Amino acid sequence: MAIPTQPNIKLANAPDYRENYANSVQVRVTVWDFFLVFGTLQQQSEVQVDITNFQGIYVSPQQAKALLSILQQNVVQYENAFGEIKLDPRMAATGPVH
Repeated sequence: MAIPTQPNIKLANAPDYRENYANSVQVRVTVWDFFLVFGTLQQQSEVQVDITNFQGIYVSPQQAKALLSILQQNVVQYENAFGEIKLDPRMAATGPVH
């Protein structure tokens, strides 16, 4: 069985390309897509958290699964190099992760 050749990939940034920092990602799921909402979180007090969303991106279920895979690989590599990433125990796995 022949191994297919990999295509040459050319990356280019659109004129309106921007980079931002997000410490909040919300995920909404429908039958057709995943909607990732990126924002910045600021904890004003013990009981007040403000989140300012700045970008929403729709991805297909297939792209969401590919993103999950590449993120898993990179988290494993990061933890191997720098140690375990610890999450805040107050954040339940079923609730939002910021």
